[in-house]
Amino acid sequence: MIGRFKYDNEVLEGVVREERVIVERGLYCDTFVLAELEILPPTIPSKIICVGLNYMDHARELDMAIPEKPLIFLKPPSSVIGHLGKIVYPGTAKRVDYEAELAIVVGKRCKNVSSGDANSVIMGYTCFNDVTARDIQKEDGQWTRAKSFDTFAPYGPFIIDSGLDVSDLYIRTRVNGKVRQNSRTSNLIFGVPELIEFISSIMTLEAGDIIATGTPPGVGELSAGDEVEIEIEGIGILKNSVVSDKTK
Repeated sequence: MIGRFKYDNEVLEGVVREERVIVERGLYCDTFVLAELEILPPTIPSKIICVGLNYMDHARELDMAIPEKPLIFLKPPSSVIGHLGKIVYPGTAKRVDYEAELAIVVGKRCKNVSSGDANSVIMGYTCFNDVTARDIQKEDGQWTRAKSFDTFAPYGPFIIDSGLDVSDLYIRTRVNGKVRQNSRTSNLIFGVPELIEFISSIMTLEAGDIIATGTPPGVGELSAGDEVEIEIEGIGILKNSVVSDKTK
């Protein structure tokens, strides 16, 4: 597992091994206790590309037709927070929802990548929460404002190597310990190779960019004071609390 951390005023990148973080410093390595470090978002993306309606069971839940090609939208880098960061409930919103997602982390600058070569441009995978102001989304009729508030892209905690087979992993959301979403990545309509091929045919991807692959059924509401966890089998648990914009 790879992560970014803060220790005193220094930002570190290191390998996580159980409860320790190993940071390479040229000819030697430093070892830190994980509990002593602030966990940062694993990368600083130039963009976050999200995929809408990409789970079979979610499409059935909404009684919507299966899309013929991926439906994509963007979230700004300013919306990113890391594991244990606080999701700020904006005063202009009346409903804020969680959306658990498997995130692909791009490993190098690339364009026009075929599905067969997709794995060569992937750094790894992590957990993502596509937080959405649902009432604003419905009011606007498009998604940019509703999904772009600061703190609306929790991401992490760490990146798992690209060798992980993500074709059939459980993906779950818990709010205050209660399971709200529970599906498997085998329900994805467009899998990782297809998404890399489609998105890279449109835009150049940069190292550290995030592709959030869509959410399963069971999307629901968050309130100030809630604790939300996104768990993906073999990857980890992303945990964040929700606070009012008046108490941040």
